[in-house]
Amino acid sequence: MSILIQNGTLICPEGPVRADLRVEGDKIAQIGPGLPAGSSQVIDASGRLVFPGFIDTHTHFEMNKSTPRQTADDWASGTLAALAGGTTTVLDFAEPERGASLASALDAWHSRADGRASCHYGFHMTIKDWNPTIQRELADMDRAGVTSYKVYFAYDNLRVSDGTALEVVRAVGERGGVVGCHCENGDLVTAGIAAQKAAGNLGPSAHPLSRPAAVEAEAVNRWLAVGELAGYPVNIVHLSTKRGLELVRMARARGQAAYVETCPQYLLLDDGKYQLPGFESAKYVLSPPLRGAEDQAALWAGLEAGEIDAIGTDHCSFHYHGAKELGREDFSQIPNGIPGVEHRPVLLYTAGVAAGRITPHQMMKLLSEQPAKLFGMYPRKGALAVGSDADLVIFDPEHTGRITAAAQHQAVDYTPYEGFETEGRVETVLLSGEPAVEGSRVISRGRGRFVRRGPSQFWR
Repeated sequence: MSILIQNGTLICPEGPVRADLRVEGDKIAQIGPGLPAGSSQVIDASGRLVFPGFIDTHTHFEMNKSTPRQTADDWASGTLAALAGGTTTVLDFAEPERGASLASALDAWHSRADGRASCHYGFHMTIKDWNPTIQRELADMDRAGVTSYKVYFAYDNLRVSDGTALEVVRAVGERGGVVGCHCENGDLVTAGIAAQKAAGNLGPSAHPLSRPAAVEAEAVNRWLAVGELAGYPVNIVHLSTKRGLELVRMARARGQAAYVETCPQYLLLDDGKYQLPGFESAKYVLSPPLRGAEDQAALWAGLEAGEIDAIGTDHCSFHYHGAKELGREDFSQIPNGIPGVEHRPVLLYTAGVAAGRITPHQMMKLLSEQPAKLFGMYPRKGALAVGSDADLVIFDPEHTGRITAAAQHQAVDYTPYEGFETEGRVETVLLSGEPAVEGSRVISRGRGRFVRRGPSQFWR
């Protein structure tokens, strides 16, 4: 199919360009002014912004299957919601069982996603165990198109030692991959939870008190030290604090390459959500927790200055009724996570672009170009360029709306952004050159493809 997008403002790698764009099959074939329509289907993008498809660097779909703590969104609903919001590629976390192979996790995640995903997808691989057998599997992961990994410094069932983290970063780095880390000090979290319980604080308001900013900052500092000793870049996922960002800034000033992801919740929601009446605050229990105004301001300043490289969602949706309520008598039993995969682009446009904090070009770099580079997909993904994949978003900047759970595609029973007034909306999405969203309605399901990724393309 040939499609010609006319009269729009293309958000290209070099900046906004008033031009037309032609799609042939699943690729961008031409970009230029006044392209002839010929036999192409024409989409008039007058007054619209045209972005490369957005990439969510951080999702958790279909976790804890067949348990009371199962996530509300599986691969069908989660990727449909992503597509509705303009996200054309998600990167989810494949997680092996303790003692199991990386291949077993890859097979499990393919069985969940293949044929069910409505947007394109790839997998980060979680490292729980580390031994010569697992290390040899890295070559198999390369061949399978998985080149990014994650380790945890928190959670007893997930975390690794500092020495193991060092070995992982070295082994992955020498292959051109990148390792991300959940940066919270696990021992301090455990002690913090115990202290809150001993004080009789069992409600959701105890959650942020159990893991304050220092808990993240210590782990960020340690992770940066691991990267420095390994001699390879490292990635910090879901950064939430001013202190953490300051440590990154200092490391970069020393010449260290480090990458940072934050999430909309740390830009738009604050720790006042933990003071809601009744059990409502459980909706906002996630880790790291929401922070205060000073942290929010620091993260926005980091976005404006180009110090933050990507915005993922850490979408991990649990129903309020049923799942979150498992922690009514003990805050530490509230499943950690919130939904967000559907609303990330419009939230960033509203609070960032429309508010004058960042430009459309900066938004594109945060949601498309830099994630594609960091995770080995550029310029196939993340760019409006001849030869790139025709994953495109046509965005209407003039539309106004409101986020509600009743209107969302996410399968969870609430949204943390209930009632947020929004500016702009995703109007049209092309997925591999074919219309997938028209008039802000999803018209295509189940056409997502697995994205094989190569080495990271580091730029810092």
